[in-house]
Amino acid sequence: MVDSLGVAVVGFGWMGRVHTQAYSRVLHHYPRLGLRPELVMVAEEVPGRAEEAAAQFGFASTTRNWRDVAADPRVQAVSVTAPNFLHREIGVAMAEAGKHLWIEKPVGLSAEDARAVADAAGKAGVHSAVGFNYRNAPAVEAARALIASGDIGTVTHVRIRLFSDYAAHPEGALTWRYEKERGGSGVLGDLASHGADLARYLLGDIASLTADTAIFVPERARPTGATAGHSRASGGELGPVENEDYVNCLLRFASGARGVLEACRVSVGEQNNYGFEVHGTKGAVFWDFRRMNELGVSRGTGYQDQPVSTVYVGPGDGEFGAFQPGAANAMGYDDLKVVEAYRFLRSIAEGTSYGATLADAVHSAVVLDAMARSAETGAWVSL
Repeated sequence: MVDSLGVAVVGFGWMGRVHTQAYSRVLHHYPRLGLRPELVMVAEEVPGRAEEAAAQFGFASTTRNWRDVAADPRVQAVSVTAPNFLHREIGVAMAEAGKHLWIEKPVGLSAEDARAVADAAGKAGVHSAVGFNYRNAPAVEAARALIASGDIGTVTHVRIRLFSDYAAHPEGALTWRYEKERGGSGVLGDLASHGADLARYLLGDIASLTADTAIFVPERARPTGATAGHSRASGGELGPVENEDYVNCLLRFASGARGVLEACRVSVGEQNNYGFEVHGTKGAVFWDFRRMNELGVSRGTGYQDQPVSTVYVGPGDGEFGAFQPGAANAMGYDDLKVVEAYRFLRSIAEGTSYGATLADAVHSAVVLDAMARSAETGAWVSL
């Protein structure tokens, strides 16, 4: 018999929808999970949005006040997909109420916020998951195993890129994402947080760094109504963009390896150009999110003129086998969130953490804070 677990989603923009779909799909891919997520409640302050979510996905109840979720004994686990400035308050409250917590990165506006949520979860003894979804790609897990095996030798350097155009249009609305008080950092928290997590996941701890940031679209129009995603707003009152569009960072790893992490949200001509190139003394491994299910791999004894082979991941890599029966069948972005949901629910069912947790969020946030300090001072910052 499969036990049911009451779950709630706080914040029903695009990411809240992605979490809900993951809960709805998880048993299709993991029938032996042992827990069946039941959609108990959805909280969303925008009028009508929670009711639409309930009608589409079958939530048992709706509310415009997230505190109702913390108080509801039916709710045992919560997805927090609200804006960044609410992460700390909601995350701490849910943990203190004994709710297991699946929260989106960057978990607040600073490392202090992320630590506060992690500490609350630790004291309450609840399990956590954090939305570092790119590490869930089977190809990324295969790359990590390849690096750890020594097949490419000792890692010498890595380049991690996260380029997107979602904020490139000058009519993009001046939402909370562009305000320091509510969004905190800009591309640091949104994209570079994934890069910081991937860097540590693949190569271990970062010892020091230096960074530079820039704002390339300095003003945007204020929206006149509720927004979702990256809406446009033409003709409204212009206001200043307060956080960075771009970051470039040099990394020194504890292992001695070097790295470059670059992220931009206003890169015209780039759509989700996320990936990495890891070079070692005997080879290299390459991954591009847009070709999520394959790796470029160079290994051998040639050194010079050594070829790069395309390797398609298959059922033996990560969670690929839960989605596809054979190599070169494609997985997509939403599948990565199903993997995330599975690992979150498995952690609850078995009492052991699987996947990215709040501890990983703290590590990423420490790196982001160091990047911000370095950009202000122009100095190297030790972690």
